[in-house]
Amino acid sequence: MEHEFWHKKWQENDIGFHEEQYNPGLVNHLDKLRLAPGSRILVPLCGKSLDIRYLMEQGYKVVGAELSELAVKQLFESLNITPMVEDRSCGKLYTAQGIQVFVGDIFTLQDHHLSQIDAIYDRAALVALPEDLRAGYTTHLRQITHHAPQLLICFDYDQSQMTGPPFSVNAKEVRHHYEAHYKMELVQQSEVKGGLKGRCPATTNIWILSLNTMV
Repeated sequence: MEHEFWHKKWQENDIGFHEEQYNPGLVNHLDKLRLAPGSRILVPLCGKSLDIRYLMEQGYKVVGAELSELAVKQLFESLNITPMVEDRSCGKLYTAQGIQVFVGDIFTLQDHHLSQIDAIYDRAALVALPEDLRAGYTTHLRQITHHAPQLLICFDYDQSQMTGPPFSVNAKEVRHHYEAHYKMELVQQSEVKGGLKGRCPATTNIWILSLNTMV
């Protein structure tokens, strides 16, 4: 999808994807990643997600990537943190104690920009991308994090009933992108109460992707 689509969403405050509470999938399943205290967690397409606050409260360091600088500014305002802002080759970098957020296209990020990444939390990134971008995104994510373990939250619904985003990314597609590289566990499969966006029956699928030592 064009960058302008997302910039317009933030400028018009059309951000129904932004949750007003911690995502229960994160709260209930983060421990399954078995992360050491102080681990660095990448949150792609992070917006101003409250989940970032939750991760920091658990003692983790957050590395975010977000296209909209407006969203990033609102994120730091919500955290009541004043960041240091730098221009980098990959875009602007907002930094404060325990958090870094890159502003720009995630496809411009490389592993040397990120340093060590211990895990990935993908709640609204993969499902935000249309089908023609998802294979490239998942490949890029694996490469820049050196196959870091992942907590992945997806929606599965009849795509003909509603246009995304969020798009439907069913179990078959998730396995297509990741099973050659990770040990995969579907830890939760539950109906979306009231339907997706209040009108489309959908299932939430939550995955733990851990290192496949056989690769």
